Amino acid sequence: MDSRPAPTAPAPAEPAPSYDVLGIPISVTTLEATAQSLRFWANDRQGRYIGVREVPSLMAMRDDPALTRIARGAAMNLPDGMPLVWIGRSRGLPVTRSCGPDLMEKMLSEAPQDGLRHFLYGGKPGVAERVAEVFRARAPGAHIVGTYCPPFRPLTAEEDAEVIRLIRESSADIVWVGLSSPKQDIWMAEHVAALPATLIGVGAAFDFHAGTVRRAPRWMQRAGLEWLHRLISEPRRLWRRYLILAPRFVWLILRNAGAKA
Repeated sequence: MDSRPAPTAPAPAEPAPSYDVLGIPISVTTLEATAQSLRFWANDRQGRYIGVREVPSLMAMRDDPALTRIARGAAMNLPDGMPLVWIGRSRGLPVTRSCGPDLMEKMLSEAPQDGLRHFLYGGKPGVAERVAEVFRARAPGAHIVGTYCPPFRPLTAEEDAEVIRLIRESSADIVWVGLSSPKQDIWMAEHVAALPATLIGVGAAFDFHAGTVRRAPRWMQRAGLEWLHRLISEPRRLWRRYLILAPRFVWLILRNAGAKA
């Protein structure tokens, strides 16, 4: 018999409003407001997915019509990157940064109290299991009900069906998806109809919490310089993301602002 606490049920809130950034809707939210939505949604067992947007992933979603449709189909697109927060604030909106690693830490640390069940999908071999160990030690009683590390190739139909079975049988309320963007966004859109849970694509959050990748100091996060820390840490993998996509973002934002002036 399941002895976990019943998921808390905060009063229903209106859907989070959003503001447009280059054709992608970004939710007007805070970390706590997002957590409240996740707790409420756990009671309806309906599949939905959440994108966590920073500048490079937003640009990737904008540049591909199929990915744009995926972004627009998300229940929320959280403002992860500080430039997206600054744009919202410049429009007079009460936006704060709601980044994947912080949201994951908040929800898993509070799991013993709110009764939500969590499944970890993604990461390199052993990373999801390590994240589970970290949070079970940090928050005894955390309801981490399963992990799965997919291979670095497309899953066969049989493997994919097994993943769906594992997640469904775990009765997870939230599935944390630790793949790179837009790979994780595509996976969520393709699986949301089969999974009665909220899927959240959090990218490198698995590596940060497992301790396999060091996160930027807090002052760099607050100053909007986390991208620089990541670029210095992984230049060969991330150079295009931050040296091509990010400057294009700035140019497009300035061009649009000039056109509206």
